[in-house]
Amino acid sequence: MVAYAAAMTATALPLFHLYGDPPDDAAFDFIHIETIASRSSVHDWTIRAHRHRNLSQILVIEKGGGEMIFETATVQFAAPTAILVPATAAHGFRFTPQETDGWVVTFTDDVADVLGEQSSGEALKRLKAVAADPLVPLYNAAEARRLSALCADLHEEGAVAREGYRLAMRALLALIAIEVVRLAASRARTGAVTLTRADAQVEALRGLIEQHFRKERLISFYAAKLAMTPDRLNDHVKRATGVTAGHLIRQRVLTEAKRQLVFTGQAIHEIAYDLAFSDPSHFTRFFRKQTGVTPQVFREGRGG
Repeated sequence: MVAYAAAMTATALPLFHLYGDPPDDAAFDFIHIETIASRSSVHDWTIRAHRHRNLSQILVIEKGGGEMIFETATVQFAAPTAILVPATAAHGFRFTPQETDGWVVTFTDDVADVLGEQSSGEALKRLKAVAADPLVPLYNAAEARRLSALCADLHEEGAVAREGYRLAMRALLALIAIEVVRLAASRARTGAVTLTRADAQVEALRGLIEQHFRKERLISFYAAKLAMTPDRLNDHVKRATGVTAGHLIRQRVLTEAKRQLVFTGQAIHEIAYDLAFSDPSHFTRFFRKQTGVTPQVFREGRGG
């Protein structure tokens, strides 16, 4: 595992469309499915840490297993399980060679908006909340068979491209998402993971934070973009999520800081200035307040 992590940190975190392909910001209503072996076997069963700007993924591990880099954590997984990767998340895999197979379903988040039926679209949107914990173990054979069968049908529709295949692919993707959200809800044993409609203003705020977090940290900036007062925005976010708008902003900055500490060789003072901190000591104070350790200690603890 140490060697794997070290290999992952050799270069800056790359941005891909599908793994190995250049980013495609124009991708729209995009659905793709392939077997795990088809791509990973030609890369020595190792998918190096990377991210996608506008693609989310669902992996269904039918056999084998391995380990996953998810943001800056390393997690082990074994079949049968589903793995969720939301758009922009840093991730990578080392699969058990020759033994691992299953499916990788990739789609642009706008597919949820194309679907006309409300609960189907919401299932795709809720995957982002589910993916805070990316592993969804499949505890019995029936669960694994259902997901595998849906993936096989999705693959056939894409490969054969019969009349109406685009509509069929969207419907099958929605069924896969619904199944995974149901399973994640049963594993969590809470009401936090449901098919209820995502809060539109919170989602809009998250989108704005993704665009501007490097330069804009004040709630007033985001409130103005959403035509709200800062107090009203904070109250709304707190009711919807249990945390403040400021917390969401800080957590996005922290996530980026961790990524750069783990996946790049940038000096800490360069990371500080890249994230628009006034000086490295300010960055260090921020990081220590959020994590309890300094950036240097965090980097050393990750083997960087």
